[in-house]
Amino acid sequence: MEYCSSEDDELIEDFADLEDDPTPPDADQAGGGAASSQGHFVDRDAGGTDVIATDVDVDVDVKNQDPYLRMEFESDAAARAFYNAYASRLGFGIRVARSRSERRKGVEVLVMKRFVCLKEGHHKKKATDLSARKKRKRLSIRDGCPAMMEVVRRAPDRWVVTKLVLDHTHVVVSPDKVREIQLRRLSGKYREHENYLKEMRLRMFGDGDAQVLLDYFKKMQAENPGFFYAIQVDGRNCMANAVWVDAKARISYTYFGDAVTFDTSYKQNENMTMPFAAFTGVNHHGQPVVFGCALVVDKTESSFTWLFETWLTAMFRRHPISLTTDQGKAIGAAVAKVFPQTHHRLCRWRILSRCKKKLSDLYSRFPTLHEELKKCVNECDGIEMFEIYWRSVIDKYDLRENAWLQSLYSMRNKWVPAYLTGSFFAELSTTRKLESINRFYRSHFSTEVHFQTFIAKFDQEMDSRYAEEAQMDNTVVPPKQILKTDTVMEKQAANIYTRAAFENFQEELVESLHHYPVKIQEGQYSKFSVERVDDSCNRHVVYFNAQEKKAWCNCFKFAFSGILCRHVLGVFVLAGVILLPDHCISRRWTKKAKIGPEPDGRDDENESYCQNSPILRYNDLVRDAMKCAEKGAVSADAFKVAKDMLRKAFAEIASFEEKLAKSGQHQVKNT
Repeated sequence: MEYCSSEDDELIEDFADLEDDPTPPDADQAGGGAASSQGHFVDRDAGGTDVIATDVDVDVDVKNQDPYLRMEFESDAAARAFYNAYASRLGFGIRVARSRSERRKGVEVLVMKRFVCLKEGHHKKKATDLSARKKRKRLSIRDGCPAMMEVVRRAPDRWVVTKLVLDHTHVVVSPDKVREIQLRRLSGKYREHENYLKEMRLRMFGDGDAQVLLDYFKKMQAENPGFFYAIQVDGRNCMANAVWVDAKARISYTYFGDAVTFDTSYKQNENMTMPFAAFTGVNHHGQPVVFGCALVVDKTESSFTWLFETWLTAMFRRHPISLTTDQGKAIGAAVAKVFPQTHHRLCRWRILSRCKKKLSDLYSRFPTLHEELKKCVNECDGIEMFEIYWRSVIDKYDLRENAWLQSLYSMRNKWVPAYLTGSFFAELSTTRKLESINRFYRSHFSTEVHFQTFIAKFDQEMDSRYAEEAQMDNTVVPPKQILKTDTVMEKQAANIYTRAAFENFQEELVESLHHYPVKIQEGQYSKFSVERVDDSCNRHVVYFNAQEKKAWCNCFKFAFSGILCRHVLGVFVLAGVILLPDHCISRRWTKKAKIGPEPDGRDDENESYCQNSPILRYNDLVRDAMKCAEKGAVSADAFKVAKDMLRKAFAEIASFEEKLAKSGQHQVKNT
């Protein structure tokens, strides 16, 4: 298996969306003023990731040598470190241009690496789309320089130089000029970053400035004290990023904040230049809900860290169980810092969408490839099944050398459902894509707009969604109209679950009647083998405790979505379980998801948490008041009840304060 960086690096780098923090022009580099073998030249590994060649120490005598044919190293890393030190001494940069692996005893083994000058090769111009929006032009440093060193693995600890070219087609920089050029490049990168931020602010606010944004925030907070906002500014006191969360979003998060998506799908819409991102989730009706909004002007790790920390503060520091984001080095690093206990996954729909672009030639040659890849990713409910299906697709279309698919496969544990079954993501179906914010962009914006126009449309959209959710809460469908079996369990589920959750449960229940469980092991947890009558190859294992009515299936659907799978339901039918046990009903999918105490006993947790802080007590009371307002606004009768209750509560608090004041005066007189 051979890998060449000339074109495939661009695919992987574009997919990874790598973003680094800009370094100010006066920043110092590792290694001090003089050029050294550590920290000055960047080496691009075969995976397309920038790494500094400092992981292997190079002997002083060796690193001062020039490379020669049949020179030996103990590893490819040692060879890279040596060539990097040599390049540093002469004054040129290096990268890995090609690597090759071979399958030995069933294992992929790296057998060759080629290190080249950064100016090797020529930049390939991409076909330009005149209708596309203007992009910044980037200069290419490649001029066809042939300088390179190739090493081949001859034994486990023996790598030999087999190809070597020492001559360059350009002037190499003397060591005393390396530092000067590095600082100049850093300064240019910093200025480019500043110009980018300035351009984005101009697109958002026109000839004005971020005062428009601040005025909007102040207006919203005046109308509702539960509205939260924060603005991050850069060193020039200009807006870098912003986060805001309305009162309704904070309430929704207390009920449905177990699974969150950081939606940056604005990047998919060419007409949407507003760098708008949203924290979204799914309510008990399977509808998308918004937990907060952000303007992400500065897409660096430090900015994403600030953004996540600020949003978490608005949500009373409650971490979600899972967080779904787009792929990106900066986002990934920020998530790891701010949400260390949260299960982070990459959005598979975004990845599959990118496949249409990256594999467009293949899709045109093989019309069925796209659907087969989607089916492989979305419908394989086990790792073994996915691996078999993936290999069959790759072999069928001879795609083992495709760098894009190789990169996706190498990170499959971050985005393929079969590898993510151990955590909750609130997906009722892995095959149906949940509506994203991008649909809102497509529906309302065909040209670039400024912030005032955008936010007015967005607030209208949110009001419409809140009204739709309230309507669904009050819609009653007689169970008899939707039942498909005569089981007591289905009637119970129809009364408990919302319509969306019930339909998913109903599908699993009906399917369970076509599955046949066979007990293969007795014990406290009896072991069952469950398979469909017409699909004996797709077998699942269920462990069932008859006394406690607890079950576990290796498809992990309940852990992933909160709805029991057909395999467990099949065992329940065989074991005579008539009603769903309470521990098998996820409250977040029920009609009572927003009634009563918060999930997981968080009300009690809040009371103890807020005892010693006036600010925390205030925030907690505002949140409870917002819940009361949400319920009271549903109808005129509910409004009257809520209003009377609030008046009584206020009168009791005023009476308490009056008694407290009199008690204080009495104590003063006695002293």
